[in-house]
Amino acid sequence: MKARQSERESAIPHPRETSHLFGHREAEAALLTAYRSGRIPHAWLIGGPQGIGKATLAYRMARFVLAHGQPLAEAVQRAEDLAIDPDHPVARQVAANSHGGLLTLERTANDRGVMRTVITVDETRETISFFGSTAAAEGWRVCIVDTVDELNPNAANALLKILEEPPQQSLFLLVSHAPARVLATIQSRCRKLRLRALATDDVIAAAATAADLDQGDPALREAAEASEGSVARALKLLGGDALKLQQRTAALLARLPQVDPRELHTLGDSLPTNDRVALAAFVDGIDRWIAERLHADEANANQNLPRLARLAEVWEKIVRAARDTETYNLERKPLVFSVFGWLADATR
Repeated sequence: MKARQSERESAIPHPRETSHLFGHREAEAALLTAYRSGRIPHAWLIGGPQGIGKATLAYRMARFVLAHGQPLAEAVQRAEDLAIDPDHPVARQVAANSHGGLLTLERTANDRGVMRTVITVDETRETISFFGSTAAAEGWRVCIVDTVDELNPNAANALLKILEEPPQQSLFLLVSHAPARVLATIQSRCRKLRLRALATDDVIAAAATAADLDQGDPALREAAEASEGSVARALKLLGGDALKLQQRTAALLARLPQVDPRELHTLGDSLPTNDRVALAAFVDGIDRWIAERLHADEANANQNLPRLARLAEVWEKIVRAARDTETYNLERKPLVFSVFGWLADATR
């Protein structure tokens, strides 16, 4: 079962290779309307839960702009969506990550082949040469940051400098799983576009398309219904083990700040050292729980500022600890105890 899960995840195409967009018609229409007005904001912060199609929408917008460089052209004015033919030269170049007018900032592997935990400042500074180069494709230049949450502090400041004085015909599409936690000065220079979790039928259709699954598979529907609108989460939950793990994690989170060490031992035992899918399911459940509480407190931010700050700090510690655990293949049980200890302290 775990082998099939691994094969299924590895078969999922990168968003740059994905031509279909499920749901998010309002968000797509907002981008299209802004572009054909001829006065599109130079930076967009595309926020929402993980795995719902934010990066897919960003690449869809990038392809459209690079294929239709004149906003007032007839083809743009009568377009109903941002789709372009997968055989279009721009679509093929973007899929191959070879278009001169597109720069993507995302985590990369270091010299040892280990995936970095952040997007570095040196990588972010590539935007300076990218937007200043005369060798790039004429017309629009688009930068996708996937995700802005993963910029280290120096990288975030380097990006901010470009956003403060954007070049002509530049478009920044910043993807974020937690837009409220993005540097405030970056937020202030972006048009915010929040995407909602997908409907269950959209999750099923998207997951089936991404991983070549049967839409009528009962297991797929069960995973989609438990995914809370996330295609990535549905694919991780397929097979049952990850779903049960998330349910157990959710039950323990619901009892915070009370913590039962025996239950934590049981949870830790269900996270084998070499099982990346199980670890991802655990971290995903924690991340979703924190995000829900941060979002609930945003309405009364002045009153709940101390709690927001504590949860945001804990979230950052959890992300770092989880990445270290995965990168160095550490035992999972210490991570479980650390995570629930931090959360218990933050929720008292």
